[in-house]
Amino acid sequence: MEPVKKLDRSVKGRAVLVTGAASGMGRATAHLFAQEGALVAVTDINEAGVASVVKEIAAAGGTAHGWRLDVLDHAEIKRVVAEIAAHFGRLDILVNNAGFGGFSPLGADDYDRIWDRSLAGLLTAQQRMVRAALPHLRKSDAARIVNIASTEGLGATPGDSPYAVAKTGVIGLTRALAVDLGPEGITVNCICPGPIRTALTDAIPDEHKTIFAKRRTALKRYGFPEEVAHITFSLCIPAASYITGAIIPVDGGLMIRNA
Repeated sequence: MEPVKKLDRSVKGRAVLVTGAASGMGRATAHLFAQEGALVAVTDINEAGVASVVKEIAAAGGTAHGWRLDVLDHAEIKRVVAEIAAHFGRLDILVNNAGFGGFSPLGADDYDRIWDRSLAGLLTAQQRMVRAALPHLRKSDAARIVNIASTEGLGATPGDSPYAVAKTGVIGLTRALAVDLGPEGITVNCICPGPIRTALTDAIPDEHKTIFAKRRTALKRYGFPEEVAHITFSLCIPAASYITGAIIPVDGGLMIRNA
């Protein structure tokens, strides 16, 4: 009988790029990687938020550096990714987390504008981030890509078609890239958060959050950004070497309930 293999669970010294890291799930993800010894690139369009997160991580003893990044700007994506790889001397992990809401009823006057922005920022931006990062990821012995989608990519809410279509596209992109990059040992997986306490849900009164969660989720509550971050992290350790193309809901059981 062969001995049990000892697989590496450490990300210490590995460089991770997190988009949308100034708040919510991105911020929690950046903190978690830093706690585990990774070199963290904190990126977001919110410069003040980036600076704040970098300061928080440094105060906690972690290593992080910040970059302003507008994922709608293709040239900026290429420039910032190159700067990050040069700054840390490597890039091992990409977490495509940047996002925003895309609610617009089908008959709304701004529907086409919201549609175009949603596809550009929530879907096209992710493949551009991957393509910019690939030359650097290919040099890693444990390259990982995690795309953040949504349970809206697994089922839709009325009036939310631009967002739902973009997030469904992220799921398809993940599966396709997993097949394309699998021969190189680069894993590509997807997280689908459900009702999470982030900036996107801040406007929902707590009373309504409670009603929705008790009615729709198995765990009867909203989730926290840290709970998503830990699943993201688990897909990025070197030992997570035989999971790719996975679509993982982190939704408190939202998608399993019939009633």
